[in-house]
Amino acid sequence: MLSPVGAGKRWLPLRHPSRCPGAACRDLFGVQSDGTRKLVLERGGAIRGYRAVVDPAAVGLDFETLVFATLRWEDPDTVTAFEEAVTAIPHVIQAQRLFGEPDYLLRIATTDLVAYQQLYDQQLARLPGVQRLTSTLVMKNVIDDRPLPELQ
Repeated sequence: MLSPVGAGKRWLPLRHPSRCPGAACRDLFGVQSDGTRKLVLERGGAIRGYRAVVDPAAVGLDFETLVFATLRWEDPDTVTAFEEAVTAIPHVIQAQRLFGEPDYLLRIATTDLVAYQQLYDQQLARLPGVQRLTSTLVMKNVIDDRPLPELQ
């Protein structure tokens, strides 16, 4: 099976289907139809899934906060407990483990400041192993949900 990982040019037709005429698709993927090319990428694991990109303001979740979390200890049990607890909070829309300090960056979406304060007091401050939480309010998203760049 053709591996979807390789030269960046292989991603170009997927990101911009109109730029993939039949001959280019055949040369790059060994297939001609967009559907077959997509199937090759799905089976190869390059496409992990599909989702709707929802406008947060349209559903009343346009109050965004970035929370930096520092853990007391970084032993495997504490890290696992923290990550499982964060995963269970629906308002945490992204969580990243970081090198250095802080240990995690959480992206939170709520309706307003009052809702965020309640989430903070009732759930975030009670996360396992947390030593410190630092919140920063997002003024605006300059780049949001950008596709992956082409490999060079």
